[in-house]
Amino acid sequence: MEFVLKHREFAHLREVPALPNALNPHKEESLALVKAMIDQVMALHEGLEWFHIGCDEVYYLGEGEESKQWLQQPDNTPEKLCLAHIKAVASCVASSYPRVTPIVWDDMLRGMSEETLADSGVPQLVQPMIWDYAADLDVEGKVQLIEKYRRCGFSKVWFASAFKGATGVNQSLTLIGHHLKNHLEWLEVASRTPPDVLEGIALTGWQRYDHFSVLCELLPVAIPSLAVCLQALKNGGYSEKVKENVEKLLGMSNLEIDTYMSTSLGTFPGSNILTLVTQVSFYLKSSVDELLKRNRYVTGWFSPYHRKRKIIHPIIMHLFQPDAVSLLSKWNAVVQDLQAAMEQVFHQCAIEEWMEENVHPSLQKLQQVVDDLDEAIKAQN
Repeated sequence: MEFVLKHREFAHLREVPALPNALNPHKEESLALVKAMIDQVMALHEGLEWFHIGCDEVYYLGEGEESKQWLQQPDNTPEKLCLAHIKAVASCVASSYPRVTPIVWDDMLRGMSEETLADSGVPQLVQPMIWDYAADLDVEGKVQLIEKYRRCGFSKVWFASAFKGATGVNQSLTLIGHHLKNHLEWLEVASRTPPDVLEGIALTGWQRYDHFSVLCELLPVAIPSLAVCLQALKNGGYSEKVKENVEKLLGMSNLEIDTYMSTSLGTFPGSNILTLVTQVSFYLKSSVDELLKRNRYVTGWFSPYHRKRKIIHPIIMHLFQPDAVSLLSKWNAVVQDLQAAMEQVFHQCAIEEWMEENVHPSLQKLQQVVDDLDEAIKAQN
């Protein structure tokens, strides 16, 4: 809801006035807003069988003034407040789209008692999606959780894995091995789940940790991870044969699972972005730091003190100016290629954000040193 509640015109619908994380469930306008959002998505997707209505990590539900008053009434609890809102939203879906089954994230349900869940009427309206993105998830705990949900009246459950994201809020490269292990763990849970209970698995691909965080891995960067995870699910595991199949599909000579990819990376659509992002992630900052922080001619004869006063020894100048200019030229060319490749896929705002986070901090430092060097040389003449 952050996407909507961040706007001033909807701020009055926040559960806590200062925070855009959760919706006030007591206002009729809140439900009308959710219904309008559902209708907009439905209009773009004909023939849907399921619709995910969200409801994860609603940490501030019950913290608003109206909720606090509601909770003071006998028998009212935060759990019942959450379930009542889920029921209201799910009922909206059922009323307007009777052939569509609502899905909800399950984390707000996990700690609730079986009696509370069963008495709420929610199990007859929604299917819970159990999420866990760890490489070593608790298989036994998941099996027990599924059994609990069945006893409460949920007829079906979903799993949610991750093929990218979930490993670092500003992660730029995808470690395939982590996500593969996550899917292999889910396969183990699935093997211990009655076939008529498991509806499916959603492979999530995070773009941000939340609406306000920076971008994590771009989709083209994670295509190999997605391919590996899908093939592992399709084949019931991962083997050398599966690896070879993925390599063939992606046009890759050697698929790295437990390390970040090398810079010779495939022929699949978007592979050029992966190649260039890998170069930037591995080498841009380190190469600039090598010049600015570990080159003794820069640290000793062109320090911030020298640069501010435009002081440069004529002999020293020739010992690092060519390296600085060459490095800047090299990275400008790489960034230009990356910019062009990204323009084929992303909106300009996404490109600008990624560049500002991952490229500009190092490239601007390098550009500034070259500019300061030019100014110092001019001052000597």
